[in-house]
Amino acid sequence: MLFALLAATRGCGVRRIGRTLLVHDAGAYREALTRIPLDRTAAGTTGAAAREALAGAGGVLFDQEGSGHRADRRDLADGLGAAGVERLRALWRPLLAERLAPLGRGGEVDLVALAAEVSGSAVCALLGCGADPSAVARAAAAAAAASVRGHLPGPPRPGARAAAARTSRELRELLAGSGAGDGALAAMLAVAAVNTTVAALPRAVAWCADAGLWGQAGDPELLPRLADELLRVTAASPVLPRAAAADGTAGGCPVRAGDRLVLVARHAAGAHRRGPDALDPAPPAEAHLVFGAGPHACPGARLARAQLADVLAGLAPYRPVVVRARADRRAALPGWRVLTVRAGAA
Repeated sequence: MLFALLAATRGCGVRRIGRTLLVHDAGAYREALTRIPLDRTAAGTTGAAAREALAGAGGVLFDQEGSGHRADRRDLADGLGAAGVERLRALWRPLLAERLAPLGRGGEVDLVALAAEVSGSAVCALLGCGADPSAVARAAAAAAAASVRGHLPGPPRPGARAAAARTSRELRELLAGSGAGDGALAAMLAVAAVNTTVAALPRAVAWCADAGLWGQAGDPELLPRLADELLRVTAASPVLPRAAAADGTAGGCPVRAGDRLVLVARHAAGAHRRGPDALDPAPPAEAHLVFGAGPHACPGARLARAQLADVLAGLAPYRPVVVRARADRRAALPGWRVLTVRAGAA
């Protein structure tokens, strides 16, 4: 119902419904994220969900402002900067070669399982964590899904809070027991990195296969632009729920303190208007809106582009086709539970 409402109103840059503003326009979206003071802990926002997912812990990046937020982002900068991502690539490229090899023998590969292993390996390397990457990925996915179920509209779901607390505790215990520490930031990094990767990567591969873009994926010059384009149209986090902490404006529409802002990332990035094409890509300023804007833009954007580019490069020689797909109805973000591919025609 929510996505039907968003689709029906996307022709209007900003639409007010009571105390809620639906923001589709790129300029208004950017203005809301950079010029309107936001309440990072308000109910129904990403920050509140993140805090609850980690059993009430504070300081989880999404709910921070000021010096604490800047300090935590600086701590992430080394691991998620250009040099840090290149170090991680040296870890996951051999893994990709091994996991994709069955395609050359007529076998099949589940891209969801592969995305979980790649993201879990990257998280463990970033945190200096000795846990099994697949176990970390499963725990991070379960924690996010339990938190989201507790925030769905409607009457309270029996056991939702208990499930969120239990899955959060299991994730933090897994990370702490393997040397990553028991901090909320480590758990939040695992939740964010795993869930966005598992949501976006298989969907991007499926789009590439459906649209016949393997020629672009196999061109080293076009590949980075294709990865950007596929991330733009898949928009792993298609909607950013926020709350205004003070009065302001978004796209000329007055915003009052306490208003809820539903920022539609995929509409702001033009995903509904144009498909992915590395030969005619959207401007970077538009494409990168799926990662947010301003001081709270996603610090893992470079990591996401590198992971997807390497997966596409590994798949391109096989020109795979999708043979099995099942949606994940319980995941925190829209995605597949199973997406199986096999090599296509040369």
